[in-house]
Order: sequence, then C-alpha cells, then structure tokens
Amino acid sequence: MSTAKEIEAAILALPPTEREKLVADLPALLPELNGDAKWTGILHDPRPRRALSALGDEIEAQYKANPDQFPEIKDSDFDKRP
Repeated sequence: MSTAKEIEAAILALPPTEREKLVADLPALLPELNGDAKWTGILHDPRPRRALSALGDEIEAQYKANPDQFPEIKDSDFDKRP
C-alpha cells in the first residue's frame, strides 16, 4: 500500500474486531498520536519562553499576595453544563 487513500480503504474493509485492535495499536505505530509524548516534549523544550515565564511569575506573585483570589478547583467544576 503506497497511498493514504489505499490505507484508508483497507482500514474501512476490516471487520470491526480488527479495527478495534488497530485503534489500540495505533499509538505504538504512530507515536505522534501519544499526547503524553507531546507534553513531555513541550515540558523539556530548552528554548526560552520569556513571555510565558513572565506570565507565570506574574500569576505566582498575585497568588502570593492574595491566595483567596484563586479558588480551589473541584471535580464538579468539570461537569457538563446544560
């Protein structure tokens, strides 16, 4: 198989059980699908991010000055709203 269209057609032709197996195997086949790997790359990126660092420092200073301004996040804050 040489084109994405051929691969797509082959995937669509698979029985559901084989497609489920493929879905489970895709992160190993395509590491770029692994969100954790992307975050690790971002966290260990050596390039300076002066604006982001300045923003973080500003937020930290605001928190130290008035921690009540930053309410604690609860699990329910992530519940779907109507």
